[in-house]
Parts: sequence; structure tokens; C-alpha cells
Amino acid sequence: MTTIGIIGAGNIGRAIATLLARNDIPATLSNSRGPTSLVETVAALGPSITAGTREEAASRDIVFVAVNWSKLPAALAGLPDWQGRIVIDANNPIEAPLFKPAELHGRLSTEIVADLVPGARVVKAFNHLLADTLISDPHAEGGERVLFYSGDDAPSKADVAALIARLGFAGIDLGSTAIGGKLTQFPGGPLPAINLVKFA
Repeated sequence: MTTIGIIGAGNIGRAIATLLARNDIPATLSNSRGPTSLVETVAALGPSITAGTREEAASRDIVFVAVNWSKLPAALAGLPDWQGRIVIDANNPIEAPLFKPAELHGRLSTEIVADLVPGARVVKAFNHLLADTLISDPHAEGGERVLFYSGDDAPSKADVAALIARLGFAGIDLGSTAIGGKLTQFPGGPLPAINLVKFA
């Protein structure tokens, strides 16, 4: 069975954990303060979510990274080689609480994230919806809420697409990182915060 880790327990990290818990999918949730700081959080989420260290979360087959942009280097520093595991980049290059755009020097944020996880297969996903929208019923409007994803490795995108479908969403492949990463990046891309529903 595919194992899942989450690095980051802020709004988006908790939203992802909520989605997984709702579907009885086991996952390890981690943050910078250690597992003991997450005892109440995982208890509220349900039995399929456990608290762990960054290293434990990073050792899983699929690893969500959902960390404040300025804290990403520290959050991903010192972890073992990723050895081809899948990293889902759920981040946006903004600085809370003022939502000031980060300086990317002409690069896409996912390219910068990829540099921080050497050896990983990076897929951009779960970053374009607000946390409250993400955890609402994906079938609420009578169809399936859309989740976009993009990346440069077809097998890893297929695995992420399967997970998206298992969570009840309609996954839409936006192509390569260069194309899809640009479309869903906030700020700058046209797709963030747009709640789309796919009807059969």
C-alpha cells in the first residue's frame, strides 16, 4: 500500500490531512515543532492520521509539502535523499500574513521547491484552492470539484491523479511544470482560488 507523509501542519497541511482522514487513508503529519505538538491535532482528525517527525513523513512514498514559503528551506534541510519518491508541492510563493509575493528571480516556485528535494519526483497540486474550499464536500455542487496537477514525470502524475480521484475530486492534468506550474501559481497564475466543478 502506498504510504503518505505531510510536511507542514498549517492550514493547507491540515486540510490535506482532513481529506485523507475522511477517506480513511493513513498518513503521517509533521511540523517543525515535533510530534508532541500535534497530539491534539491528529486526535481531532481521526485514527488514520498519526503525528511523526519530518524524517518520518519524508520517508513515505508520497510526501505533501505545505509550508510557509520562507520556512521551506529549513523544513526540507537535512532530510535523506528522496530516491525517486513523489513530492507534492502544495506551496505558493507568498509571505503570510501580508501575502507579499516572494522574489523568485524569474523562476517558477515549483522549480525552487524541486531544488530543495533532490532526487524526488515533484508534482504540483493541492495549491490552487483555499483550505476551506479544499475540505468542503467535493460533490457539493452535484459534480466533482476540480483539482489541477502538473509535473514532468508521467508515472508520478498518474499516482497523484489516482489519489485525487480516491479523495473524490476530478483531477485535470495541466501538463508540464513549465506550463501547469505557471497556471496554478499564486500570485501570477490565472487559476488559483477558482472553484471549478466537473460534471459527467
